[in-house]
Amino acid sequence: MPQGLCMSGALIVTAALERRVHDRLTGERKAHFPAERNFLDAHLTMFHALPPSCGAEAASLLKRITNDCKPPRARLAEVISLGRGVAYKVESDDLRRIRDVIADHFHGMLTAQDSQGWRPHITIQNKVKPFEAKALLDEKREAFEPQPLDIIGLSLHRYMDGPWEKLGSWRFRGLDIA
Repeated sequence: MPQGLCMSGALIVTAALERRVHDRLTGERKAHFPAERNFLDAHLTMFHALPPSCGAEAASLLKRITNDCKPPRARLAEVISLGRGVAYKVESDDLRRIRDVIADHFHGMLTAQDSQGWRPHITIQNKVKPFEAKALLDEKREAFEPQPLDIIGLSLHRYMDGPWEKLGSWRFRGLDIA
């Protein structure tokens, strides 16, 4: 499978955002993402393509992690360029540790994209002309202030050749993973 492309039925793991934050970022995505390519709400992808056959195993693992972990500390750190789009860079040592646990569990089953370094971000624009992306980047950077990002859980989705089917979502309820 070419890097960056999801196979039909692949499992996607995301960090679930608090509702107000989710709605605000989804509003930005709807305002700036080409409508014909925007199948999704705002999201923070942790894994792009776990094997379709691992659904029950992934759900069990995510449930266990969220039961054991408290909500990770995170923040929107800066506005970044995607070349043909714009995103918010996310910083979170806590979420990185959680991702490491999931990656270790699925070691040997990860795609090249999911095995390489993780650069957490929330995309609000993509697949536009570079000059459009640059204009939005400049606009967003001018007004941007780093801010806390409330992550309330983990979600599991199935890739459906564009849209995603939500398979489950689990809220953080426990103690710190460290």
